[in-house]
Amino acid sequence: MITKSHIIARYAETDQMGVIHHSVYPVWYELARTEFIKQAGISYGKMEEMGILLPLSELTCKYHQATLYEDEITIETRILSLTPSRIQFGYTVYKSGVEKPVNTGSSLHGWTDRDLKPFNMKKRYPALYEAIANTVE
Repeated sequence: MITKSHIIARYAETDQMGVIHHSVYPVWYELARTEFIKQAGISYGKMEEMGILLPLSELTCKYHQATLYEDEITIETRILSLTPSRIQFGYTVYKSGVEKPVNTGSSLHGWTDRDLKPFNMKKRYPALYEAIANTVE
């Protein structure tokens, strides 16, 4: 499954040069990841209520072209890899009217409990793990 999240770049996200600041892209990734999880059938909030956390262990972010205030942005999100202990998301960011991506990135997360102790998602929550696994292309 590939989800598409849409954002209009806000003025507060720009730097002194009028370009979207580099630190904004991981925030956009988070928005897109949250929407992906929701479209997979569960919300982040519900997972946290169940005691499932997804702390970040790795982040990549590659800038290909600048984005500016009021640019219409689409973030395509997919699962790059899924194991019982980790999940990795991939992000491709497009600007309206531009064919090639303006940004690409990924985030790697571990499945942990509230004490940040890793656990085997497939064993602890088999139905949820299967639902998420069914979104992997």
